[in-house]
Amino acid sequence: MNIYAEDKPEFTGGLQLPNCTTFIDNNARLTEKQALYFPAKDYGYTYRELFDKVNTWSGILTELGVSKGDRVGIYLPSNPEYVILYFAVWRIGAVAVPMNIVLKPAEIRYLLEDSGAKLLVTNSSGEQNAKKGAMSCPDILPVSYISIDSEEWKISEEKSGKFFRPADCRMDDLCQLQYTSGTTGRQKGAMLTHGNWIAALDTEREVLGLTGDDVFLGIYPMAHVGVSWGISALKAGATWIIIERFDPDEYIGLAERFSATVIAGMPPVIHSLLKMPDGTEKKLSSAKEMISGGGPLHPGVWKEFHSRFGIPIVNAYGLSETIVVGTGTAIIPGDYESADRYRSVGRPVGYSEVKIVSPKDPTAELPADEIGEIALRGPGVAKGYWNMEEETKAVFISDGWFLTGDMGFIDPDGRVSITDRKKDMIVMSGWKIYPTEIEKAMIEHPDIDDIALFGCPDVHRGEIPVAAIVPAKGIVPDVKALEDFAKSRLAGYKVPRRYIIMKELPRVNGWKLLRKELRVQYCNDCDKKERNE
Repeated sequence: MNIYAEDKPEFTGGLQLPNCTTFIDNNARLTEKQALYFPAKDYGYTYRELFDKVNTWSGILTELGVSKGDRVGIYLPSNPEYVILYFAVWRIGAVAVPMNIVLKPAEIRYLLEDSGAKLLVTNSSGEQNAKKGAMSCPDILPVSYISIDSEEWKISEEKSGKFFRPADCRMDDLCQLQYTSGTTGRQKGAMLTHGNWIAALDTEREVLGLTGDDVFLGIYPMAHVGVSWGISALKAGATWIIIERFDPDEYIGLAERFSATVIAGMPPVIHSLLKMPDGTEKKLSSAKEMISGGGPLHPGVWKEFHSRFGIPIVNAYGLSETIVVGTGTAIIPGDYESADRYRSVGRPVGYSEVKIVSPKDPTAELPADEIGEIALRGPGVAKGYWNMEEETKAVFISDGWFLTGDMGFIDPDGRVSITDRKKDMIVMSGWKIYPTEIEKAMIEHPDIDDIALFGCPDVHRGEIPVAAIVPAKGIVPDVKALEDFAKSRLAGYKVPRRYIIMKELPRVNGWKLLRKELRVQYCNDCDKKERNE
């Protein structure tokens, strides 16, 4: 099958010009099997159809004036079209700016303004928020938005059919701005490149042992860097079953229906499966491994899951800045024959390197078993943060090392364990939450005089955000009203899960907030309440 409709480009003299989407072309030649399937709407695409769709949208984006280096926001639910837009943007050499469909207009506006996006792509479910977010930016940039399921763009899709050869892109050419949290409350755009993605797809395929015979059951939101596991499955020629939201019964039913061999998870998912009735084990019997990441997996939960289901958990460690294990560590099934102690995130994988450094002096490497800051190095590490020179210099240090902000140690066997977080960042169910943003949104409520957000451990979700509130004088706060206020201004995962009413917050000299004191004082109570529930 010849899928090319034009002559090959001129010889480039050996200059590396890779594009991380070329595997789509190769798979379209090799197999007619299903690439993507979306059970919620009962449709999907074969590898050939995926290739055609990517080319179609490459053409539409080009006709809209998007060219190499332009940023394109993607604000869609987690469905096959999100994957197609990723590939189409990358294919023409543009830069994807993924957004979670739960983001509110003000949050969308920030990402558009900071990235300088030329276009925002959405569908009917996100059109109202997308329009508000995009139209609030005209004084800063002339951003446009389109809805891919509008009649206008359905017609454009039907007309388009030209083949688009993947744009020539060097290994360090940008293809994505992955926005991640920051302790200052200002989100940072991690600059991911074609080379980063090529390394990540290669490493994740190796970690999972993926082949064309696999069926991957995916639950990670498309705007999350965890989407790389699904794209790695496509790279291997496997079939990716896409679940938009995790529901235990649906998850188990689809795993059984499609004989899923690799199932995606995170600590809350694993904890939920342990609560399912006897017989669930048989329904998941086709799975050879489960992925976990995005937050700490409690040893008791991990051990109980492995004992009951017999499915090895690939406990992975990485960050948005490293495309998960593009440069990171993981426990792989073979490690279960040795003592993994159900608490480690494993050894370096792929081309990764890891070391523990002094938090006070990142040039000083610490010996085995000594706790310090985890540093990673490898081809999956981002170029830095978009338009943030100082923040980039602070963590992307000399010789290619990246300071993760996580504290941990390496045991004598070379396994990494995470002990704490250097920053105040909260990680709930894989999503990073930074306190300052929530505090800024909540302090606008007239009943709140002062507020501090902090994270408490949670066996189901890793951590939960808890709000300590000092009410305005003479006010008895209505917690339900506060919750509704937060929901109207913040994405759902950022809304505090508990509210604590205080007379005053612990501060040094009346200004520097002591979040640690809040955690020490209240997290045990939260943990007890969670267990009782």
